[in-house]
Amino acid sequence: MELPQMPELMGLSLLLGLLALMATAAVARGWLRAEEEICSPSAGQKANGFPLDKSLKSKKQKQQQRIRKEKPQQHNFTHRLLAAALKSHSGNISCMDFSSNGKYLATCADDRTVRIWSTKDFLQREHRSMRANVELDHATLVRFSPDCRAFIVWLASGDTLRVFKMTKREDGGYTFTATPEDFPKKHKAPVINISIADTGKFIMTASSDTTILIWNLKGQVLSTINTNQMNNIHATISPCSRFVASCGFTPDVKVWEVCFGKKGDFQEVVRAFELKGHSAAVHFFAFSNDSRRMVSVSKDGTWKLWDTDVEYKKQQDPYLLRTGRFEEASTMPCRLALSPDAQVLALASGSSIHLYNTRRGEKEECFEQVHGECITDLSFDITGRFLASCGDRAVRLFHNTPGHRAMVEEMQGLLKRASNESTRQRLQQQLSQAQEALKSLGALKK
Repeated sequence: MELPQMPELMGLSLLLGLLALMATAAVARGWLRAEEEICSPSAGQKANGFPLDKSLKSKKQKQQQRIRKEKPQQHNFTHRLLAAALKSHSGNISCMDFSSNGKYLATCADDRTVRIWSTKDFLQREHRSMRANVELDHATLVRFSPDCRAFIVWLASGDTLRVFKMTKREDGGYTFTATPEDFPKKHKAPVINISIADTGKFIMTASSDTTILIWNLKGQVLSTINTNQMNNIHATISPCSRFVASCGFTPDVKVWEVCFGKKGDFQEVVRAFELKGHSAAVHFFAFSNDSRRMVSVSKDGTWKLWDTDVEYKKQQDPYLLRTGRFEEASTMPCRLALSPDAQVLALASGSSIHLYNTRRGEKEECFEQVHGECITDLSFDITGRFLASCGDRAVRLFHNTPGHRAMVEEMQGLLKRASNESTRQRLQQQLSQAQEALKSLGALKK
């Protein structure tokens, strides 16, 4: 028997060795892959290597989508003087307005709705509201008509006014119907405020440049005012409907009279008077309910109360009654509200509110972090009992304790001077009511 030749044996050994190396490498790669899957399971597997059930996977995806769609949590705020929080809006509220009859509060938000609230429900557990939809847009400003049968809004995308008529139903609710045509577009800059005269004779719109437009109720421009204030920050109509006022970059508040004839026909807009005394731009101003007082707040860090019951046609200037400090105004924009009787001033900066007694110039209350966003509107109701604010998805209502205290001080002073018994009884009754209100709120000073 012959043995195989040496070259053939070497070739066979090399072939077998190569096959063994390939098998070993394949086994090693399999172990590595298995370890990677155990340490880092794929999207379709659990950590133990078993595949996820498809129904569980789809449920998890739906939950993640639902979390992404959920709205941010509502800002929580509590205070002993908080009377109520109105929370039906799903978007941030930008503006609100009390009706002249005191029955309703209108609010508008970026959720494409305007809500009408009943003021008689403010102190109830539940707060009812009626909803008006703003089609294909949302309102940034809202104002009631003087007869409370309609309201106007400023459209964010449309850049124009829209009128909604309110029709009462048999069940006591209302139907809201937008008029067929919106007002024509006239402003070239963003509109900062709208207002309706209580006489119902005209509407005012003001933009952030230097333009104020006076409209009739049919959507025709009666007059254009150039404020010459570099830019407008705020503008409004006085409660008496005689005046239109504005403030801006300059350190004054300018006031014009809108004149009508005896037959109700528009005549002209003439310069009336100015509030001069601030040393920097004026952030905001407001009228008292009888238009005989005005208050302003400026970047110079002060607020000022003015007597505007003057004969401006005889060159009589408004009188400065009081100056108070508000340091926040020197570092950030702020807004204010004046109670109907001009006894209480509310100043808002950021998300905080400060209440001052205008007679003494002293701060009496402070509410901090009232809203989750900066306060966008601030207003007293027509009775002066409540102060309303908005800045997120809620309206918060506060008891006006400084107003009750001012009433106590005023009635006590009048009682000392009263000589008629019937007058004394009436004053004593009003004094007792104010004291009882403060006592019920735990705010009666001993």
